Amino acid sequence: MSGKLREAENPSSAIVTPLPARLAANAADRHAIARNPGMALDLGFLESLRSVNRSALERRVGTLTKRRSIKADNQAAWLLRSISLMDLTTLNSNDTDERVRRLCAKALNPLRRDLTEALGLGEVLIRPAAVCVYHPFVATAVEVVKGSGIHVAAVSTAFPHGLAPLSTRLAEIEASVSDGADEIDVVIPRGLVFGARWQELYDEIRQMRAACGEAHLKVILGTGDLATLRNVTLASMVAMMAGADFIKTSTGKESVNATLPVGLAMVRAIRAYHEQTGYLIGFKPAGGISTAKVSLDWLVLMKEELGRPWLEPELFRFGASSLLTDIERQLEHHISGRYSANHRHAMA
Repeated sequence: MSGKLREAENPSSAIVTPLPARLAANAADRHAIARNPGMALDLGFLESLRSVNRSALERRVGTLTKRRSIKADNQAAWLLRSISLMDLTTLNSNDTDERVRRLCAKALNPLRRDLTEALGLGEVLIRPAAVCVYHPFVATAVEVVKGSGIHVAAVSTAFPHGLAPLSTRLAEIEASVSDGADEIDVVIPRGLVFGARWQELYDEIRQMRAACGEAHLKVILGTGDLATLRNVTLASMVAMMAGADFIKTSTGKESVNATLPVGLAMVRAIRAYHEQTGYLIGFKPAGGISTAKVSLDWLVLMKEELGRPWLEPELFRFGASSLLTDIERQLEHHISGRYSANHRHAMA
């Protein structure tokens, strides 16, 4: 196919901007956005968000995923966009330095050369936004991706449960930043949400933000553990008030991870915070996003609910490990008409 893969402003209609040009324009500084300084905890504003209509959110999600169809070259372009929005992740108990080096090598070259040539990408580099690892592997990841523009994210604060003493969690953040992580994914203790201990949750996240320094802060809510969309909405707002740069659905270790209704509740909290303060907050769904089709559903949700700025890596990320392999398979099918076996694609 030609080198004119392009990105649709609307998933089902006009194509407007050459995708390689947009990626090149945004590759230089993916943190080039005014950081959220937070605001004082406003319990009155929080109270105004308590009414969350689950049925309405589920109906909205149903219409989004059924009435939008992205096909052919448009689909290939959107899948390339998905790659550029990915936090390529390994968070396993058997992780090693060598496994992390392989993950970083995959991030540096996520697509086989024959695929990039067939897609007409030329010299344009399509790469994930970040690699995400446990603290002991931060220095290894930083060494491998140095100079590539790929960020290194560390999961901190007693991931995935968040139940260590606060001093221990803050020390872990500081250690990861010292080793070179420029993004920190922290997890909140879910019990603070169940007890409506908003001031305590706010104060903890403020201290985490301070410990991050210049590193960007992503706050993981563990939505599968929070029981209700009301809890998800309120926890999202407290995290943003406390200075989160991103809010993130899950650790990937819960029995239920990222779902579209939960995502819709969170992005509407982001919109409410933006209307209140003028600051743009990022969103990261994580856990269970393993197919190209599901990634497109999330992109449609972001485009429809928050608009075009939230299709850039400074405001939207996927937390994913196996997703990249399925996207590669879909792109190969787009080119050849045939699906390849997973083993034809290097380890993600």
